[in-house]
Amino acid sequence: MFEFMYNMEQSIEKAVQILEDGGIVIFPTDTAFGIGCRIDDEKAVERLFKLRKRPSEKATPVLVDTVKMAQDFVKPIPQEIIDTLIEPYWPGALTIVLPCKTEKVPSLVCGGGATLGVRIPNHPLARSLIRNLGIPLLGPSANFAGEQTPFTFNELNPELVKLVDYIVAGECTLKQPSTVIDCSVTPWKILREGAITVELRSKNQDV
Repeated sequence: MFEFMYNMEQSIEKAVQILEDGGIVIFPTDTAFGIGCRIDDEKAVERLFKLRKRPSEKATPVLVDTVKMAQDFVKPIPQEIIDTLIEPYWPGALTIVLPCKTEKVPSLVCGGGATLGVRIPNHPLARSLIRNLGIPLLGPSANFAGEQTPFTFNELNPELVKLVDYIVAGECTLKQPSTVIDCSVTPWKILREGAITVELRSKNQDV
């Protein structure tokens, strides 16, 4: 059964403790409410997938606090991606799919593939949570697979709420899903149009 706390500093501290112990937490981001666990705990990852009823072949996005944190789990990021996408849009509502270090990322997170969707959320609470944990968080939206994305606390499914270990209170600022761009292919491909409009005009796109 989840716990709930209104003091933000205490709430983050409690959430980090639960995540460190392999728990699952619901928390607000700039785009929507997310549900997460630490990326390096395979049992927690498996539980999160089962809890959300997410198909094992569907990859799940990951939230980081810094580019350096992302680089620990993905292959070297080309300078063009840094200049064209990361510098202008991070932190923000842009998820970038990159080739990952498969030895460091549980197969479920990648949907059995070899890429990872990552972003830095533009939300102080979410970033504080990740920063204090010191490791990326899985960051899918806090809903059962196929159900409505929750952009407010009241939109969270009570049945899902019962299954998690903790909820961090707060508000989402954009209340729109992130834009998703696959940079593991050439040319880059927009997989989902979201809160950010990106025009893919780069050397990569001329290939």
